[in-house]
Amino acid sequence: MEDMLIEANKFAELLKEHKGGDVTVLDLRQKNAWTDFFVIATVTSRAHTEGLLRFIKEKAEEDGLEILRHRRKLVPEDEWALIDMGNLVIHLMTEKSRAFYELERLWA
Repeated sequence: MEDMLIEANKFAELLKEHKGGDVTVLDLRQKNAWTDFFVIATVTSRAHTEGLLRFIKEKAEEDGLEILRHRRKLVPEDEWALIDMGNLVIHLMTEKSRAFYELERLWA
């Protein structure tokens, strides 16, 4: 399990390096059975999201992690992208989506 915490922190650093805003790692190991960690970052545009997705995919491949699902989620205009790697789920959200869905508060 500590390996996945290390991976979550690596992805958080990657997002920070590429201007992901307010990057947060949530430890969900004691809260549910379907994933261990969320990494959440704020994006500023579709191009920003696409760039971060490319970096995430490259890092996942480099670390031998499989991306199970990748999709734009729930809201129009590409306001939320979700990258599901099983025990790690990365959320790239616009400021508007992040404020509305409040994942940090929901999972606190």
